[in-house]
Amino acid sequence: MRFGTKIEYELERNGVALCAADEPISTDGRAKRATPTLTRRVKQAVSEWYVLQMLELSWDGFCEHTRQGWNIGKPPYGYLADKVPHPVPARRAEGRTKHRLVPDPGRGAVVTEIFRLRVLGRLSYSAIAARLDADRVAYPPPEANRPDATVGRWTPSSVRGILENPKYTGYQVWNRRARKKGNQNNPPSEWIWSPQPTHEPLVTREMFDAAVPVPGTRQGSRSGAEQNSHPATRRSYLLRSYVWCGFCGRRMFGKFSKGSEYYVCQPKKQVHLKEPWYEAHPKAVWVSGAPLTDLVHTFFAERVFGPDRQQLLAEDLQARQTKPATEHEKKRAALEKAIADNEKRQRSLVRQLADPDDDDDLELSARFRKEIKASFKELEQATQKLRQELKDLQAEPDGGEGPQDASLLDAVPQLGTRLAEVPEAIQRELYDAFQLQLHFNRGRREVEIQVTIAQAAAGGLLELADRVSRSGPASGPDLLVVDLSDHDRRGRDWSNDQPCSERPRQDSNLRPSA
Repeated sequence: MRFGTKIEYELERNGVALCAADEPISTDGRAKRATPTLTRRVKQAVSEWYVLQMLELSWDGFCEHTRQGWNIGKPPYGYLADKVPHPVPARRAEGRTKHRLVPDPGRGAVVTEIFRLRVLGRLSYSAIAARLDADRVAYPPPEANRPDATVGRWTPSSVRGILENPKYTGYQVWNRRARKKGNQNNPPSEWIWSPQPTHEPLVTREMFDAAVPVPGTRQGSRSGAEQNSHPATRRSYLLRSYVWCGFCGRRMFGKFSKGSEYYVCQPKKQVHLKEPWYEAHPKAVWVSGAPLTDLVHTFFAERVFGPDRQQLLAEDLQARQTKPATEHEKKRAALEKAIADNEKRQRSLVRQLADPDDDDDLELSARFRKEIKASFKELEQATQKLRQELKDLQAEPDGGEGPQDASLLDAVPQLGTRLAEVPEAIQRELYDAFQLQLHFNRGRREVEIQVTIAQAAAGGLLELADRVSRSGPASGPDLLVVDLSDHDRRGRDWSNDQPCSERPRQDSNLRPSA
């Protein structure tokens, strides 16, 4: 109606008469217009009401269609269409059908494997696509709606489409995309879900929710246990992508030197010079790979698969509740104080600028005001940077915050397998499933080891633990005593920069802080 009256108005302004087919045709400017205008407006309102009513009825029909469990469109990868005669007699007489989703015997397991690789293996879309594409017989690639658009292989976008499709949870879902707005994705709050599962699920709802977020801790680090494809590569590193530097919070990389394996953090001046941690960061932080690997094996043997794991976890949670403020909290308090100080200085500058100027030297007065404005601008830029750092810090998880469900540990079976005898590929699968992280603190000669048991991944851990138990010999946990004095690559002690030969030998062990 709005467009109709606008066109009518524009034509009238330009001297063009608009005649409707069901109205008297008159070009006389003095013709009576009251009744024809009223009739036209009523008809326009009725037409607009009719269009809106049809859209609302259509929307309600799709919602009811979804609630009853009928699929709309082509079945997603991993499902087949179970067609049934249309419930409406008139359409059934025309040969129309409706369909529900049933698992595809050949491709349903592929969907489950994709979610397993994402949730347990923490793999990226590209890594999953590469692994599936290596065996297209076992993992047949999806086919597009149009035959000419089918690429015949797995792509990151096809993997992402599967991981983002909630129909694999057994619920029927509609309105995920705005077809009339460039096929854009609608927010999940606008999705229409069936009130209960309507077909056989291929994954659980918890696993679907856990698969959507991108595992940022693996960003920039390739997946898998195989060696790097670089021609100069001579070896692989078991704990690659799991070790983090306590100074800068960056991931440490593997390095082999003088017959020993190390993990190194070596910032580059041209890249990290402006970072706040750069001045306090040593030129290079080295940690030997052998004691780290022993620590991880002992940690899993005692705290993950051992008989006393519940007691150790309870003691650890109790210690976290009673410990003093963490480094995370101290840094946050320091940033908040710095922001408050800058804002206080800015208010002081504003008061100086607002004070009446008694100086007769106009040039000096203008320079004074210009300097105040420049100082205010510098403080504002510094404050904005501090606020961004505070925002990033608040987004980071603090190890002592958040509820803990200790009962999830019961979902993991007790094992006596020696992880040192388990193949590296299976070990990395295990570490990925538990989201292993090692934070090396050089100053305290300490490694904080953290694993996470996600509720969505609890079921898959049983299968993985069974593979681990069948891959290595059984044995009790090893006693760990690691002397770091002989592990430093440069013959130096980690506690300071003095060579070991210049000071008495100290018995110092790398301590795991679970």
